[in-house]
Amino acid sequence: MIEKVNPCHPDKVADRIAGAIVDLAYKLEENPKIAVEVLIGHGVCHVIAETSIMIPEKDIEEAILRIAGDIKCDIVLVPQDVYLAGNQKDEIRCGDNGIFKGMPLTYEQKKLSTIARSIYEKYPTDGKYILDGEKLVICQSNASNKELSEVYTGAIINPLGEWTGGPNVDTGATNRKLGSDMADSVTGGGLHGKDLSKADVSVNIYAFLKAQKLNEPVSISCAIGDNTIDGKNYSEIVEVARNFINDLGGFEKFAEWGLY
Repeated sequence: MIEKVNPCHPDKVADRIAGAIVDLAYKLEENPKIAVEVLIGHGVCHVIAETSIMIPEKDIEEAILRIAGDIKCDIVLVPQDVYLAGNQKDEIRCGDNGIFKGMPLTYEQKKLSTIARSIYEKYPTDGKYILDGEKLVICQSNASNKELSEVYTGAIINPLGEWTGGPNVDTGATNRKLGSDMADSVTGGGLHGKDLSKADVSVNIYAFLKAQKLNEPVSISCAIGDNTIDGKNYSEIVEVARNFINDLGGFEKFAEWGLY
């Protein structure tokens, strides 16, 4: 059993905006320290970012408008805490405590991911999907029930009728769809809106990729300040995550679908 939401779901719009802001930080600095929270809905987007590098607000506003359309932007930038900054002063060390469990993807999870992407190619608007054995539920905004039923025979399609969606109808917040992004993997924090020094990003990605490679569950714990995790220098784990993000095209692209 698994749920996926597409990149136009309000929560994913918030994740994408947060990711775009992290991308801006990485354009200005090789290893910035940043944590971004986004709340969006009903004509306004609130952004709070704790950051080691001051990103021009006009660049942030342009990213918001590009992703969310015409919307009022409320942007708050604050410097990173000096003690947290000191933790990373001389080398990249673990930026947070955490317990992480990477899980191999199931056939069902891979199948729904493929279905969700296929629907999104035709209907790039707010949508969410569930697959439970043979039961497929498709809730897709701005779509023809008749057209969807012809392609996905036997699926439950928009059970309350055709609908519109997006941030003008619903609110969205960062890291509210981790089940969609991570399948059965488990995290103590969120994937999105954070730099690579944060274990919530780097160790989650590392544990997920290791679980796929071994085809078995992987459990990892870490503490703030650690320079060795799972027998590796933390900088190595950060590079694994960096390569994963870069292969996707950046943090904004990562936010679209999560880990799979």
